[in-house]
Amino acid sequence: MSTPIKVAFLTSLTTAALVYVILEWRPLRTEGSRAPGVSWAEPGALPAEPGVPVGTPTPALPAALSADEQNNIEVYSKYSAGVVNITSSTLGLNSRFQVVPVEAGTGSGLILDTKGNIATNFHVIEASMRGGGLEVTLADKNKYPAKIVGYDPSNDLSVIRIDAPKEKLFPIPLGKSAGLLVGQKVLAIGNPFGWERTLTTGVISATGRSIEAENGRIIENVIQTDAAINPGNSGGPLLNSSGEVIGINAQIVSPSSGSVGIGFAIPVDTVARITGDLITYGYVRRPWVGIGVVFPMEGYPQGLARRYGIASNQGFMVQSINPRSPAAIAGIRGASGQAGNGFRVYPVGGDILLAFQGKPIVSVPELAAQIDHFKAGDKVMFTIQRGDQKIDVPVVLQETPPEAR
Repeated sequence: MSTPIKVAFLTSLTTAALVYVILEWRPLRTEGSRAPGVSWAEPGALPAEPGVPVGTPTPALPAALSADEQNNIEVYSKYSAGVVNITSSTLGLNSRFQVVPVEAGTGSGLILDTKGNIATNFHVIEASMRGGGLEVTLADKNKYPAKIVGYDPSNDLSVIRIDAPKEKLFPIPLGKSAGLLVGQKVLAIGNPFGWERTLTTGVISATGRSIEAENGRIIENVIQTDAAINPGNSGGPLLNSSGEVIGINAQIVSPSSGSVGIGFAIPVDTVARITGDLITYGYVRRPWVGIGVVFPMEGYPQGLARRYGIASNQGFMVQSINPRSPAAIAGIRGASGQAGNGFRVYPVGGDILLAFQGKPIVSVPELAAQIDHFKAGDKVMFTIQRGDQKIDVPVVLQETPPEAR
């Protein structure tokens, strides 16, 4: 082959190779460079990461690792297989205006037992209740459809169940949340932005916090942590250094929908009580007082109060009582009528709730949260104002009837 022909051949080959590189080559992307979603509601569109094989023993740890690092590795190796990825779907319209399942979002959950019961937040599964469904991905990447066992919006908790072989289910032990101390180490495992079984660590920043559920009820004794919690971590466990669940991660405070070091976990003592009822009964056996609507006395017109002998501008006037309820049996009275003042109408003649168990009643959601700490059959004490008298009224709680749940 002559030199000009060789040169022409090599030039053509080089040109073809450059064209292939330009048109077909894609840069290798590390998992850390993948762009995450940006909100709680974003569906987990990212491809699944390679998971830790279920049952993998704790790897041999280099001697140079600190005790804290070794603890992180041991807890993750032992219990990460008990964390699942939950994908919820709802019904939507496709481009042809046909009703089809549409992915609504992803969250986390923790395996409670070898029967397939999984605890998560209510807000993780809520979208699926609008005609959609739930799918659970285990650590070995196997996927299973899930059904809802029960839910409790007031504590943002739910239990779902999958039909999976026992040998694929790795429950995480529940610890205790009572007695936790600020400064204790915590570990969070979940699926932030779809990144399955991600570990973050931190400390307990505060205890005894209160947060508001979507339905306005107050969740008490919440754990605050600085462990990174992001969209997708909801429903995943917060663990202590022994690998025991001390809470379920539920909310963050953030102007950007990402972690700024203020996260909240529902305490495991509440989780155990609520999930136990959900698994056994399908609902939460809440105590019931039977007081209906109440009216806040702060700002009640003074002239109207004098006219009807109302001696308090604190507490909440009872407007209605459910017949045959514990409150009715105890003799608590609802309003007997209404009176106008200016352009507003105010209740008159009802007992005014001042205190519960000796503590002033500040708000109705807080009162409801306090009552939830008791059970049917317990006797509790309300302090009421009736005319110019303060009276302590004992009330024996009942279980909330179906029509009042």
